[in-house]
Amino acid sequence: MNKVVTFGVYDYFHLGHLRLFKQAKKYGDYLIVAVQDEAYILKYKPDAKVLYSTDERVEMISAIGIVDEVVVYESIGADALEKIDFDVLALGEDHKGARFDEAVKWCEEHGKKVVRLKRTPGIASSEIKKELSR
Repeated sequence: MNKVVTFGVYDYFHLGHLRLFKQAKKYGDYLIVAVQDEAYILKYKPDAKVLYSTDERVEMISAIGIVDEVVVYESIGADALEKIDFDVLALGEDHKGARFDEAVKWCEEHGKKVVRLKRTPGIASSEIKKELSR
């Protein structure tokens, strides 16, 4: 069985997230979605507007038929990656920066495949947040 994992906050859940899951599932038989912990988000971004609690996001994503497992993580990195049994790390094309570079390096060192998934044009959580705050 080939297991795929993808990481994200998945607050303000939208069609782009669903399409990301569908793309990720094409790389394996079993899809694991890692949801970032609300307490961790607020620790580093105290002004963040978190719509749904960690438990609520886990419940919503668990109800999606193509998702086989949902786990909670704090920050993508060696600690989170070591705790999950997976073969393929699926990252969105916008997942860039030092922490994602570190995750890719960890995968390379541990024989895990990394794939980049396309964004859904015109859909972004940040834009949804702006519209709702008007």
